[in-house]
Amino acid sequence: MTRIIVMIFASAALMLAADQTFTGTITDDMCGGSHKDMNMGPDEKCVIECVRGGAKYALWDGKETYVLSDQKSAANFAAKKVTVKGTLDAQAKTIQVSSIAAAK
Repeated sequence: MTRIIVMIFASAALMLAADQTFTGTITDDMCGGSHKDMNMGPDEKCVIECVRGGAKYALWDGKETYVLSDQKSAANFAAKKVTVKGTLDAQAKTIQVSSIAAAK
């Protein structure tokens, strides 16, 4: 019974979690922060080609790569600096995206 109550409170806390703001560059989860090894030319081309090949759009914050839940919006910002609002799942290294915008 206690376990069920703890699970209910944990689920409620996740639902109420406020969006966080993350700034970084849209990349792909295969290359992360460096596209040099792929020898494809500009980073934008590499990101797009890697995603076409099965990689996922992700945010590189300078240290970590986080896969983004909103792949469609992320496609508009390949290799560009952005601000992402959403909820981080640090263990899964994913961000549940609320919005993506060009960084100012």
